[in-house]
This record gives sequence, structure tokens and C-alpha cells, in this order.
Amino acid sequence: MISDDALKGALKRYWGYDAFRPRQEEIVRNILKGRDVCVVMPTGGGKSLCYQLPAILQHGQTAIVVSPLIALMQDQVAQLAQMGISAAQLNSSQSWHEQRETERRAEAGEFRLLYLSPERLAKSEMVEWLAKVPVSFFAIDEAHCISEWGHEFRPDYRQMKLLRKEFPQKPIAAFTASATRRVRHDIIEQLKLQDPGKFIASFHRKNLNYQVVACDSKTQDGKLLAILRKHAGSAAIVYSPTIKRVGSTVTMLRGAGISAIGYHADMDSAERKKNQESWMADEVNVLVGTVAFGLGINKSAVRTVVHLSLPKSIEQYYQEAGRAGRDGKPSDCFLLWQKKDAGLLAYFIEQLSDAAEKKRSWDRYHEVRGFAEAKECRHKIICNHFGEKVAWENCGACDACLPAIEWSVAGKESPVRQKGKKAHTTADTREIDAKLLAALKQWRLERSRADKVPAFVILHDSTLEHLCVTRPRHLVALRQTPGIGDQKLERYGKEILEVLAAK
Repeated sequence: MISDDALKGALKRYWGYDAFRPRQEEIVRNILKGRDVCVVMPTGGGKSLCYQLPAILQHGQTAIVVSPLIALMQDQVAQLAQMGISAAQLNSSQSWHEQRETERRAEAGEFRLLYLSPERLAKSEMVEWLAKVPVSFFAIDEAHCISEWGHEFRPDYRQMKLLRKEFPQKPIAAFTASATRRVRHDIIEQLKLQDPGKFIASFHRKNLNYQVVACDSKTQDGKLLAILRKHAGSAAIVYSPTIKRVGSTVTMLRGAGISAIGYHADMDSAERKKNQESWMADEVNVLVGTVAFGLGINKSAVRTVVHLSLPKSIEQYYQEAGRAGRDGKPSDCFLLWQKKDAGLLAYFIEQLSDAAEKKRSWDRYHEVRGFAEAKECRHKIICNHFGEKVAWENCGACDACLPAIEWSVAGKESPVRQKGKKAHTTADTREIDAKLLAALKQWRLERSRADKVPAFVILHDSTLEHLCVTRPRHLVALRQTPGIGDQKLERYGKEILEVLAAK
């Protein structure tokens, strides 16, 4: 049995945190006891720590993490390495020699975590090979992909049910940010979870201001400009319905004096990675992308997310809009939709040949169109959709519960104004020295290039902001900063203190 001291000690040593977030400790303890768990926790809620912490406490054993994107695996492994945790990945981006060496070390129990794709785990030879590895437990990330009722169904996830058959004694932990009650039941059934601990966090993101705005092709660009000018200098994501629209939107924004870059599946991976890292490092504030962008994005200080079309489902909208305000600060989520979006969604649904999938798609269509056209509280609709009953009548943080926005899109400044009750949309930065924050971000950018890792892997924005407020002058004080564990203190401590002292 792991003691409280050991648990809290590891949290402080590796993550630099003094306390768990809600439900994290309970989830960790359930996994350590060998119990299956099903965890639904919103984006930014700290899901990855829930399986990484029990993994590092089980010495000589390896947690197998199923993750859907190579880029996501690479980032997580890089982050763990920065924290002094032994982790690895097996995927098609590696050479044959690299894969064999990783397999050899995994068999020897050298890694605390090993990341695999669902496609690789679907192969029978991989399941056979895992029998040679001292597996502690399995963690299935983005678990909603296993359900046909989910918004991102991936057939390879269905092979995960082999894990219970081949490894009956090993606990399975399923994690997702967005799953309705029906999808949660499907996850438990498909993975054959046995009396799992169920941890369903609230779906109410009270720091988000949901604004659903019907517009047309003549007014949409002006509204987008108004929103981005209001949040000038802050990170923003703009979701575009098509690759072509990504390009035209980036061109339009640049023409209006707003620095923006694109992200979509037709770009080669090097360009996608370069653009993503430029945005992550705050070299560019606005990233315009298709739905291909965002999974696993670990940027906490996104102040606005704008959708330029109706998403395919409420789950998709919730997950993408939820990339705003992960630091808990007030942020805006705008859905600028047009009637023609509904027609386009309907057209694509009619192209589906599978009758059951077509019915599910029509169900999602009616739900998301109902959401867009409704006059009631957006937060309430979203919570109800996920099976969470809420009591309030007015949330004070959506277009249905606040006075209508006055759009001023003619002039260059183009502010967005909302009369009456003040919408909570501007981060409180009174205590943060902008010049010091910029200096810390510049140091982080240079260090990330030297270390060949994304900037957020070095330190999160929230950690840099905390440093601006506390301004530690020596290593002992710096060690008290959330997000700076032993390894990062040793690696970067003196450099951080030099930046702080210079300002």
C-alpha cells in the first residue's frame, strides 16, 4: 500500500505541486489498488497525471498507454523525460533499430510508461510481445474513440477488448474529456471493465463565456476580426470547416494586420509542427486550423476559441471550445455559424452508406443544430447533454443569459461590447509584469530550441505567470513554484533566477 507521504512526495518531486486537483488522488489510489477505472474529466483537468503518477510509483513495472496521435505521444514522452521519468514510445516514426532497442528495454522493465497507438496494439504480434513486458496496468486515452456513439469513433480502438482477455489480472484505466452517459456505458462494455471506479467531473466550465452567433458570409469575417482585436496579444484558435477556408482566413487576417498561421492535414508534418510550435511559443497569437488541430494541445492561456461553422456534434464543440481557458481564467468561445453550415452537414450525412452510422449522425446533427438555435442557457444545454443536471436559470456567461453583444466591425479597433452585466472575458493580469513575462517566454523559447522540445514542455504558461507574481530570488523559493519539480529545478533553476534578477 502506498503511503500518503509517498504519494504527495512524488507529486511534489516530479510535478512541483503541493496538492491534487479534485478527484485526482482518488483515481490514482484506485489504479494503485488494481481497480479498473473510467474517468471523464474536461480538457485541462489533469487526466494525464492520473495515470502517470501511479505508473512511476510501481518500480520495475511498465504502464502501457494507448494514445491516438504520434505527435501527442512524442510530447508526453518529452515532458516525462524533462521531469526525470523513464518513458518511451513505439510507433511508425521510429527506425527499425530504435523500435527493437525500445522493445528490449521494455522487456527489461526499464520504462515506467510505454506509449502505443491503437493501430499497433490491434496487431496480434504486439499483444503477444506485451506478455514479455512487466505490465503494471493499461491506460486508454481518448477512450470515447472506442464507441460508435462517440464523435470520433476509430475501429482500431475496438481491439482493446483483447486486453481483458489476454491480461485478465491487469487493471484498465479509461480516460476521456467528453463522453455522454451512453458513450460511458459503451466504454465500460467494450473494454470489459470490471466493477470500475467511475469518476465523472462536472462539465460546467464556468470561466468560459459561450457566444453562439448566427451570421452570413458578409458579416462573419467582420465579427471574427472584432473578436480577435478584442483579444489582441493573447492566444486564439480559429476552427475552419475546410482546408481551403483555412488558407483564405489566414490571408484575410494577415491583410487586416493580424498575425496568423494555418494548420491542416494537407500540410507536410514538418510545416504543421513548425506552425504549431510557433503558436505554442507565442511567436504568433492566432492559429487557424481544421479539426485536425488540437488533440493533446497543452496550452493553458488560450483566451478565445472561434468556430467558423457548425460542428458535427455537441461533444466535438465542447472539446474544441474547451481548449480555451484551461488556466481557469475567463475566456471567450464564439460559434459564428451560418444556415448553410446545416445544409453542408446534412449533405455529408446523406453520403454515408452505413444505415446505423447515418442515424447516429442525424441524431448528432439535430442536437447541435438545436444547440445553435436555442434561446436557453448554453452551459445548461451542454451539461444536460452529458447527463449532468444543473439548477441555475442564468449562468451569467453565455449569449442567452447576458445582454446582446454590440458589434462594431467598421473601424480598425472593432471592439466587442456587451451592455448590462459585465461578461467575465478579460484575464486579471494586474499582478503580472508584462515585460518580465515576455522575458521568461523568450528564455523558454531559446531553451526549447536548444533542447529540441516544444516550449510548453519546458514550463507551462501558468508557471511563468506564477514566477512573475512571486519573483523568487533563490533556489529554495523557486522550488515552491507549482510546475517546477526536482529535475526542472536542477536543469533550469539558475537560468530562471538570472532572468528574474535581470528584471
